[in-house]
Amino acid sequence: MTQKTSYTGPKIALYQPDIPQNTAAIIRTCACLGVSLEIIEPCGFFLTDPRFKRVVMDYMDISLIKFYKSYPEFENANINKRVILATTKAKEAYTNFKYSKDDTLLFGRESSGVPEDLHKNIKHKIKIPMIENKRSLNLATSVAIIISESLRQTL
Repeated sequence: MTQKTSYTGPKIALYQPDIPQNTAAIIRTCACLGVSLEIIEPCGFFLTDPRFKRVVMDYMDISLIKFYKSYPEFENANINKRVILATTKAKEAYTNFKYSKDDTLLFGRESSGVPEDLHKNIKHKIKIPMIENKRSLNLATSVAIIISESLRQTL
């Protein structure tokens, strides 16, 4: 079933994404769910990359995306808002976290996450519980799982 209204609630932020296909898949997910996306640059690819364009198709709604030149710029724009870091190093499962409509769900770079100092300074951290000895899920999959739970709680 489709809806004609867009959703205003938790948003997704990507820290220096470096795999074009993942970012494109996340843009499609955000476009289909009406979720805003923030991208903290630099990206590890150009938006003209053929791998990006093939996955994003016609879902590239620039009105849903805000770009920040750096993390400090992103931080200043979200100064009085709650930023929640999705990380395999968190103790709290994403299903146990209480989301609000003003939250920003931050996901680190595919190759290296977020820098340690940034990790230490973010108060709220969540994880997707996984089977022992597995490193991580694909970034686009992780975004879809967590945004779904946040939308379930806040719609």
